Amino acid sequence: MYIPFILFAMFYLFVINTMTNNLCVTKEIPEEKQPKIFRTVNVLITILITSSFVRIYLA
Repeated sequence: MYIPFILFAMFYLFVINTMTNNLCVTKEIPEEKQPKIFRTVNVLITILITSSFVRIYLA
């Protein structure tokens, strides 16, 4: 039952990281700032995925 949600979460995180990479390339963000951007985006998306999981399966 949890497997589809985990697969969806991994796919969603991959898509968001791809879009973040495209943003960094398009806006020509310096290499020094990119890890901070990716870290921030990944933490926020992980919080979103975790709260969605709690709301769907544990509520």
